[in-house]
Amino acid sequence: MPKVGMEPIRKAALVKATIVEIGRVGSLDVTVSQIAKRAGMSSALAHHYFGSKEEIFLAAMRHILTLYGAEVRGALHLATGPKSRVHAVLAASFSAANFRREAVGAWLNFWVLAQTVPEAKRLLAVYQRRLRSNLLAGLRPLCGARSAAVAEGLGALIDGLYLREVLKSGAPDGGAAVATAMAYLNSQLDETGR
Repeated sequence: MPKVGMEPIRKAALVKATIVEIGRVGSLDVTVSQIAKRAGMSSALAHHYFGSKEEIFLAAMRHILTLYGAEVRGALHLATGPKSRVHAVLAASFSAANFRREAVGAWLNFWVLAQTVPEAKRLLAVYQRRLRSNLLAGLRPLCGARSAAVAEGLGALIDGLYLREVLKSGAPDGGAAVATAMAYLNSQLDETGR
């Protein structure tokens, strides 16, 4: 007889184990058995809760996106002024919680998964729309007609900094990543004369 109330606890453990294993291996070549072992349960139980490895990966990305969204909302709540709003989004993107080795590895693999899995592609599109919207809210007063182009550049820069981080060794440096993105923003503001 299954223990009542254990399903959410076990699912959460599997999601966390998935993120750690993807970060450790650096690819989607992670087995359900590896994930289950790290979570302290059988692979049969992992399949019972999620049905497939793909569903476990999607649950892990939903978890990462949920944490990211909460951090962005919290940072935006404290922001004062348009430039502060853009900085808040960048700071959340490269915070210690979001820009850690495991999460960066999961993002890289999520981009790969989105090429072939419709639900992953949909989740990625939702993330990209929200990021663009949050950036535009701060950029419109700063860049006027160029705000969409600057938002696109910042979005690409965020993705690129994550990609470069996967190729580096050592702990991620979120502060340096924010500084790089802010330097790009400042160069764009110089071009608009603001």
